[in-house]
Amino acid sequence: MQKKLAVVAATVVLLGLSGCGLFSEKIDETKGWSASKLYSEASEELDGQHYERAIQLFEKLESSYPFGTYAQQAQMNIAYAYYKSQDQAQALAAVERFIKLHPNHANVDYMYYLRGLINFNDQVSFLNFVYEQDATERDPKATREAYAAFKELVTKFPNSKYTPDSLDRMRYLLNAMASYEIHVARYYYRRGAYLAAANRAMGIMSDFRDTPAIEEALFIMIRSYDKLGMTELKTDTERVFKLNYPNSKFLDEGKKAERHWWRFWSSNASM
Repeated sequence: MQKKLAVVAATVVLLGLSGCGLFSEKIDETKGWSASKLYSEASEELDGQHYERAIQLFEKLESSYPFGTYAQQAQMNIAYAYYKSQDQAQALAAVERFIKLHPNHANVDYMYYLRGLINFNDQVSFLNFVYEQDATERDPKATREAYAAFKELVTKFPNSKYTPDSLDRMRYLLNAMASYEIHVARYYYRRGAYLAAANRAMGIMSDFRDTPAIEEALFIMIRSYDKLGMTELKTDTERVFKLNYPNSKFLDEGKKAERHWWRFWSSNASM
């Protein structure tokens, strides 16, 4: 009996000692920090690329001092930190939250710009693998969303300092979307779906007028109409093609029906 009591007593002592560590509250080092102190520390972490820690401090600032300019700037920096840490979902959520809460903020144009950048970076590898993977297996959703985000910025804030860069990115994205459509049209042609190829190429003519993709779109239409036996449409399209692209590299390729122009195109990726 005495031995059992000794064991129980020892157990109680051990639990008491360990309980100090198990149940003690975690010390909050930021307790009592002013808004300026929190912002300064969070900004240092952000500058040092310690994004997780920066987000924690900015969130602490926002919750402790929810009113005032520090809180609003913290919200913007949280979105930026998520963007830099490549957490697209959290970054977009933070951007949308800021725009909803502060639609008239003096720097809300930056948040529209950041929304475009987040989607832009998500699709930046779109063309990197376009020659290595069947284009019809890729979804250009991020490309469209990035374009729409930049377009909204340009429309709402034409005088914003972010507008010139947004316009440049829009041109790039427009070419990327046109390139995707070209690959789809070529995909249809390779598989003998000539009507679908012609229709897809025609869509490029109407939706992407100012892109280099127009040249091959016309050429695909010519070849497709030829395969379909639509002589009149082929002749009319060919006339337009030669008028606009008299020195096109596709002209020589078109004379060699046994050769596949899409392979020629792939070997000249700079076109």
